[in-house]
Amino acid sequence: MGRRSGARIAREVFGHEHLHPGQEEAIRALGKGLDVLLVAPTGAGKSLVYQVAGVASGGLTLVVSPLLALQQDQLDHLDGLGPETTAARLSSAESRKHQEEVLERAEAGELRFLFLAPEQLARDEVRRRLAKAEPVLAAVDEAHCVSSWGHDFRPDYLRLRPMLEEVGGPVTVALTATAAAPVRDDIAERLLRQPTLLVTGFLRDNLALSVHHVADGAGQDHAVLDLVAEQPADAAGIVYCRTRREADELAGALAERTGREVAAYHAGLSDKVRTQVQEAFMEEGGGLDLVVATSAFGMGVDKPDVRFVVHHRAPESPDTYYQEIGRAGRDGEPATAVLVHRPEDLALGRFFSSGVPKEKDVAKVLASAQALDSTEPGPVAERAGLGARKAARILDLHGQAQLHSDVADPVDAVVQLAEARRALDRSRVDMVREYAETRRCRMEFLLAYFGEPDRSLCGQCDNCRAGVATEPEAAGGPYAVGARVAHQEFGSGLVTDVEDDRLTVLFDDVGYRTLSLKVIEEHHLLG
Repeated sequence: MGRRSGARIAREVFGHEHLHPGQEEAIRALGKGLDVLLVAPTGAGKSLVYQVAGVASGGLTLVVSPLLALQQDQLDHLDGLGPETTAARLSSAESRKHQEEVLERAEAGELRFLFLAPEQLARDEVRRRLAKAEPVLAAVDEAHCVSSWGHDFRPDYLRLRPMLEEVGGPVTVALTATAAAPVRDDIAERLLRQPTLLVTGFLRDNLALSVHHVADGAGQDHAVLDLVAEQPADAAGIVYCRTRREADELAGALAERTGREVAAYHAGLSDKVRTQVQEAFMEEGGGLDLVVATSAFGMGVDKPDVRFVVHHRAPESPDTYYQEIGRAGRDGEPATAVLVHRPEDLALGRFFSSGVPKEKDVAKVLASAQALDSTEPGPVAERAGLGARKAARILDLHGQAQLHSDVADPVDAVVQLAEARRALDRSRVDMVREYAETRRCRMEFLLAYFGEPDRSLCGQCDNCRAGVATEPEAAGGPYAVGARVAHQEFGSGLVTDVEDDRLTVLFDDVGYRTLSLKVIEEHHLLG
């Protein structure tokens, strides 16, 4: 760590008078050469951990981040602070000449922070050049993307550990805001070396959660319009929609109803327009404080004073919901998060169009990959006579199966893994339905989903205010949160929640299941 403490660097270089819980412990562990997995809520300052540790190291810090917008925000912040935080980005958005200049600066020791996506690190030339730069620290942002248990799995994250070893094996910190216990285990196994685990908790005590029930689509639209119209005219907010069309239509309707400036944001817009919308929303006093978006509006949105988040439809998992409502109230001031819910929105067919690949298609793809000695989706798809997207998905599943499956036949391994993934995804939808319909404290429900054993009533959600939520009982009996159990039908799993009459288990093969304790005990279902 050198002569200066982490707290002193945070104050003198970054202007932070105090470090949050988890930050100081993480910085100290990194200074001792230990890998760290830091799980902390959105807005808890996870980026400050690698920034302070990077300055303290005096060497090069690699920051692996999946989105260019997220990289640019951090880059702009660091590069204006002084010589101890010189930063650059290596991405496909820059010219070849610029990329060469960045690599030369890294090799010459002129950079303290280098931002790049996994696909850049996958380039042999980049790894060769970075090895010469001798990075001392690596930070992996959105680390849950490495986990096939996670809600946002990205296959290109799977190779990060061996690629980081090729550039010298720097001390690594993995950062995420949403990681239940199985995801944390995956991150530790795939990215880190005997890491120090720091979980600061998932509680957002300034968020008031509620669910607004409607009967049909028209009621859904009207509910969103009413909910936003009830907000103060200067309150910044985000409305999340399922589709691009819904985002466009609701943005227009909200502008007409409220008289506010409203912008839509989704993947159907050009990069230029999306950048303009995000920058206008992030700018303090910039005029745009209401965005209607799909899930494309997410990572990198770090506006501190968002006062409300409304979901026009339920998302596909509690993980996604928690991440998206986490954009509200980052300044610690009170904020609201409302889910507009109609049961039909959680019909499974609305979420799972890809299904399980056919065995014959899997066999074609694997045979083509072997013949070409390549896992590039384009050439493999062309040889197999299949679409590139289908081939890419099969190749991704094959990569996961090689890591986790003990099934000898590779085709069977891919199909079985796809079936397990579908079961997990379906079970997550069931958990969203349970969240929408529960009479429990909604924040306590989310904490239980993420496996937090110590929970209490938030006092702010609609169920708490209505007096229907009851204080969770202390976990007792033979089952504890975090315990491994075996079910006669569902196989092995991890206990994530225990109530007085039931428990929730995340099973390896079938996902989340809520089980009656009475039935379990009567039929001896768990061992």
